Amino acid sequence: MLDVYDERSSARPYGLALLRLAIGTVFSVHGAQKLFGAWGGGGLPGTQAYFSQLGLEPAYALAVAAGVVEFGGGLLLVLGAFTALASALLAVEMVVAVWQVHLANGFFVSANGYEYNLTLIAALLCLMLSGPGALSVDARRASHAATAAAGRARVRFGKV
Repeated sequence: MLDVYDERSSARPYGLALLRLAIGTVFSVHGAQKLFGAWGGGGLPGTQAYFSQLGLEPAYALAVAAGVVEFGGGLLLVLGAFTALASALLAVEMVVAVWQVHLANGFFVSANGYEYNLTLIAALLCLMLSGPGALSVDARRASHAATAAAGRARVRFGKV
């Protein structure tokens, strides 16, 4: 039987990959709504108007920034590239969303509270602390870096 709770489990990296793909998809779709008006979103004009209504100025620049962080950060998470950086930027954006919009409404999402944002922040922190998991650009880069370092060490110590 496969023990997924064992630190040496071969299935563990795939759980992180599934989390990364799901969270990345959620953020990239929301970013596309903010930037391009995809899937019923307001695009930049709608996002700018909403930010102005919240008193966030300069609304247009903040709308672009929020859209780029969500869309670009989501795509980076899907690819598993720069996972820690993308997760950190997205977590900061979610903290701002809680602070500016959701905190006053209480916990539950049914009342536009911060429940969903808190879940996203926790998932992003998990990715920052645990890494991107399997099938990621970051894991591939790390594997190449480790192989190259081992090769340099063999050359340095005359083991070639």
